[in-house]
Amino acid sequence: MPVRKEVLEGFSKLSSEEKREVISALFDDKGVKKEFYSYLYNDEELRSDFLGFSENTISSYHLPYNVLPNLLLDAELLHVPMVTEESSVVAAAAAAAKFWFSNGGIKTVSLTNIKVGQVHFISDLEQSRLSELIADNYATLKHSVAAYTSRMESRGGGIVSMQLLPTVNEQYQLMVEFKTANSMGANFINTCLEELSLSLKAIIESAGFTCDVLMSILSNYTPNCCVKVAATAPIAAFDGLVRGMDANVFADRFKRAVDIASSDIYRATTHNKGIMNGVDSVVIATGNDFRATEAAAHAYASRSGKYASLSTCNLSEGYFNFELELPLALGVVGGLTSLHPLAKRSLELLGNPNAERLMSIAAAVGIASNFAAIKSLITDGIQQGHMKMHLNNILKSYGATFEEVEKARLWFANRKVSNVDVKKFLDGQRE
Repeated sequence: MPVRKEVLEGFSKLSSEEKREVISALFDDKGVKKEFYSYLYNDEELRSDFLGFSENTISSYHLPYNVLPNLLLDAELLHVPMVTEESSVVAAAAAAAKFWFSNGGIKTVSLTNIKVGQVHFISDLEQSRLSELIADNYATLKHSVAAYTSRMESRGGGIVSMQLLPTVNEQYQLMVEFKTANSMGANFINTCLEELSLSLKAIIESAGFTCDVLMSILSNYTPNCCVKVAATAPIAAFDGLVRGMDANVFADRFKRAVDIASSDIYRATTHNKGIMNGVDSVVIATGNDFRATEAAAHAYASRSGKYASLSTCNLSEGYFNFELELPLALGVVGGLTSLHPLAKRSLELLGNPNAERLMSIAAAVGIASNFAAIKSLITDGIQQGHMKMHLNNILKSYGATFEEVEKARLWFANRKVSNVDVKKFLDGQRE
């Protein structure tokens, strides 16, 4: 039944309990208030923390907390937390991790950790003179944010560089590069930028020119906060991986599939989504911002002017080399990484990595997910394994009893799974 539509005056000023009462009253189902409440922590302190994370909060939305076991990354054994509702993502990544565990594991190839912020402004001072003015006052600009950068500098971060760049319609930007140590650094960067904008405005106006600051904001496009990981093995390692398929045939088909994703936007979009299935699950599990991660990854996939695969595959001299490169601005301190109890446990499970190590871990799960997806596509097809993992969910959607579930698992053990086939099976059981 649809809920009633009413204008909610002063909703944000209500307590969480009052908000829950108001929203519950919109439903015909009288048990909905209890349901909303049931997803909150029983512990009063934890419940208060969760209600304070966001705005207008009336409940919590639970997602499965899963573990990818035995991921070998740079010769280190890891058990990686993954938060996702997609069971096939976890199962597929685990199968890929198992294969690569026996074949050298995944390795970090390269990593950079510089982030960008911008002060956009309008000025009547021409570009070359502006550049000179900024260069001459570089120390003054840095000093203006010293109160905010001193602690970050003590941890190895701070401002790396500043440069003037033109934008559009006689507008300019002061592009500032930052290192943010173990934090993602969004609030730090934005605070610095807003202070820099005041100093920049004062410098330009003291020289007798105008400066109208439009906005000061970090960029989620982080091409210099980037990690590359690789999975490399002799092609012969694929012997026996797929029943009835020669190792050379498998490697060739795999490379062809990746090449398609490098040239066709329709394939590339789904291909990269498969990578982000793995990456996002780690990002969420550790309390990081998966929306920023997604935005950066897809922008990076378009950096050549054409949207393409984030991964590449090369076959040379009997070796298979599979690489993934993507931007990942992650943190291990600040924000939910420090506040969410399971985010803290996730980091502990990973051995309390620094931010750069977490970048490698998330990318490693991404390449494992990508490997598993391509393997399925070029062999049995994506649906066979995907739908088998979803059998329980399909059975639940049809209200299957415990007995029906057990019978269905046996019946579909070696059969194709689809919504139509499951319904047909249940109808036959219920006649």
